[in-house]
Amino acid sequence: MRPLSGPVLNAADMRAAELACSVALNVLMEQAGRALAEAVLRFGSGAPVLILCGPGNNGGDGYVAARVLAERGVPTKVAALDHPTTELAKEARRRWNGEVLPLRLAAGAPVLVDAVFGTGLTRALDREVRSSLLRLSACARIVIAADLPSGVGTDDGSDLGAVPAHITLAFGAAKPAHLLQPAARLCGRVLAVDIGIAATSDIDVLSRPHLDAPAPTDHKYSRGMVAVVAGPMMGAATLSVSAAAHLAGYTVLCGSADAPAAVVRREFSATIADPNLRAMLIGPGLTDAPRNRVKLEVALASSVPLVLDAGALGMVTPENIQRAAATVLTPHEGEFGRLFGATEGSKIDRARLASRRSGATIVFKGSDTVIASPDGRVTLAPAASPWLATAGTGDVLAGIVTAMLGRGMGAHKAACAAVWLHGEAARRAGVAFRADDLCAHIPAAVVSALP
Repeated sequence: MRPLSGPVLNAADMRAAELACSVALNVLMEQAGRALAEAVLRFGSGAPVLILCGPGNNGGDGYVAARVLAERGVPTKVAALDHPTTELAKEARRRWNGEVLPLRLAAGAPVLVDAVFGTGLTRALDREVRSSLLRLSACARIVIAADLPSGVGTDDGSDLGAVPAHITLAFGAAKPAHLLQPAARLCGRVLAVDIGIAATSDIDVLSRPHLDAPAPTDHKYSRGMVAVVAGPMMGAATLSVSAAAHLAGYTVLCGSADAPAAVVRREFSATIADPNLRAMLIGPGLTDAPRNRVKLEVALASSVPLVLDAGALGMVTPENIQRAAATVLTPHEGEFGRLFGATEGSKIDRARLASRRSGATIVFKGSDTVIASPDGRVTLAPAASPWLATAGTGDVLAGIVTAMLGRGMGAHKAACAAVWLHGEAARRAGVAFRADDLCAHIPAAVVSALP
């Protein structure tokens, strides 16, 4: 068992991976059930266990876990929603020698294992089933879910009446619901379990970046010259440029805003024409004024990699963002809706569509940040500090993205590195921090990303 990492598979892709696996399906179920039992032993401290089994293969995992726990001497009871309907689940049920009670008649236990529904659920839980799950959950000290808590949408992270788990085991690979809200918060702590499936996907979990420290031959330009265009709301640009200055070799501020003494102040026209410029950020604190529109049009027509945030997102369309140079957009939900209109599907689907329409890498911010690029790659970020829900933290993120582009990273890699560093800085900042405080923790976050 380990933290989530690697590929993310939706329900259909997971079924295909299982069928394509060289390991027999009954062996996969045995592996999953044993991992479930191991989690009960680790987190349940030997207390009595109630395992709830559904009619499908998720219930089969539960029957295997029950058998293993009973063999290990743990007091174990099983309650089932219905008789097994798959051959694998039927065989697992036959190998369980204990009693199986109807779900509605089960009594609570200190440790509750939810193996009722796993991947593939697309409709709301039946009212009576949910009532039983809520009743039994209320009696438990700890709830452990097999693959997913019953009642979450695997592919879109929707809440279909789920009962929250304290711990969720992700069998074989992460699922979108482990990382998309509101399902992610219903999963509690998610641990990945390798059961022998070689999973591949163009969606992955955000991982720690690998940054290089400056070499003896590096200088300020080789480490990246970046610029931030300030708008009338100067505090936003101050945050962005302060963040970028921790990471870039040469940081320029175009406009009037407070900034560290190390930041160079220059006019926009001279800066955008500088051949040393590696990346530019436009948008923080920017208003929709004619002179700002001109700057944005000049930047879009240039070959300089761009980050568009905040005010700039309100002055573009998906069509006029199309450009050969790397472009990263960093919208929150409101900005995303205004720019791309009403779109259907999961947050993954929406980010992918937006990326294809704009030709840009999209950092779709939120408690479940999704990073999508035009080539189809998608990266899902695990939930970061909830204290990031304060004004200005997005400006800090935009500054970090710009600095990562300035290092010569591709758009997707730069966006992923920035989101990780931003989250790590927030973790180190603790609680009740201001956006200003994040900048002070960027160096320590960078240390965590060095070899």
